[in-house]
Amino acid sequence: MNETIRVAVVDDHPLFRDGVISSLRADANIQVVGQGANADDALRLAQEQLPDVMLLDLTMPGGGLNAARTIAASCPVTKIIVLTVSENEDDLLNAIKAGARAYVLKGIAGNELAGLLRAVHQGEVYLAPKLANRMLIEMTRAPRIENPLDQLTERERQILELVASGATNREVGLRLHLAEKTVRHYMTNILQKLHVRSRVEAALLAQKAGLGDAR
Repeated sequence: MNETIRVAVVDDHPLFRDGVISSLRADANIQVVGQGANADDALRLAQEQLPDVMLLDLTMPGGGLNAARTIAASCPVTKIIVLTVSENEDDLLNAIKAGARAYVLKGIAGNELAGLLRAVHQGEVYLAPKLANRMLIEMTRAPRIENPLDQLTERERQILELVASGATNREVGLRLHLAEKTVRHYMTNILQKLHVRSRVEAALLAQKAGLGDAR
């Protein structure tokens, strides 16, 4: 059985957005978990839903690049696909620098978009064929920050503090009234933010910062 991919779609043109959502929902393995029309909506959806993939319009209110940059830093578990009409090379490079994993032109067919979404979810980087010569994979990573703990949301800090105190995912879920699967999803995001490979490394980093001392 294929893994269900959780997707959010943010575009300020309702008719286009509805068409994309309808197309994606035709795929049994894609679940649309939210939609919005501007950069504020995008950030809210990223933080509240932690979708696997987010489709962002480039020119929506608040700026698609601004949204991509913020989401790449605060929710690295969410892979960003910019869906746009712009074939401008500067827009392409700026989108990749902002953290987008794919830059797709809006003329793409629905079934191709679903396939592309799966590829990006699996870790691939994609640019529209017309623009493929400008692919710069090394620029897709968000820059490291001096103190990665500062980038954690309040919920993520709560989870990390409990993990640093020795709690299992199940125990964290019971304490915070979250499903164990949701806790695992948060932990994946936390590990990427902290640039560590395991919950043990994350716990040690948290303990050094004074988190998790009390049970």
